[in-house]
Amino acid sequence: MKGDPKLIETLNSLLADELTAINQYMVHSEMCDSWGYQKLHKTIEKRAIQEMKHAESLIGRILFLEGIPIVTELKKIFIGDEVPKMLEFDHKAEFEAIKAYNAAIKLAGEVGDFATRELLEKILQDEDQHIDEIEELIDQVKQMTLPIFLTTQTRE
Repeated sequence: MKGDPKLIETLNSLLADELTAINQYMVHSEMCDSWGYQKLHKTIEKRAIQEMKHAESLIGRILFLEGIPIVTELKKIFIGDEVPKMLEFDHKAEFEAIKAYNAAIKLAGEVGDFATRELLEKILQDEDQHIDEIEELIDQVKQMTLPIFLTTQTRE
């Protein structure tokens, strides 16, 4: 089925966002693992895997719409050198993703591609959950202080 060119372009932009997030989250996850924060490592790794599934879904949809998935372009990756910076950068990535998915959902509706809109709405729900989880961690750091928070992250 030939898809709307603007929508395919938007899906490829979302794909770039997802591929960027995967890289950022994997680096943050491995940094936490290296520092001995196993619980935080697993939390971030799980988020990276969910982003991989989003990328897979977007690739499948682009192909269905007879577009060409562009997997060679990434956005700027922000790597934190400490846990609070990681959380800040991850929050920013999710915030931007939510804005982009909302705009894409609107576009899909405007061009009458309701199946793509439904796919994007499902991904948006995951992104909402991601930002909620990151905000929860940020709140824990604020309430506990960073040293106490980090002691809670050393075990799985």
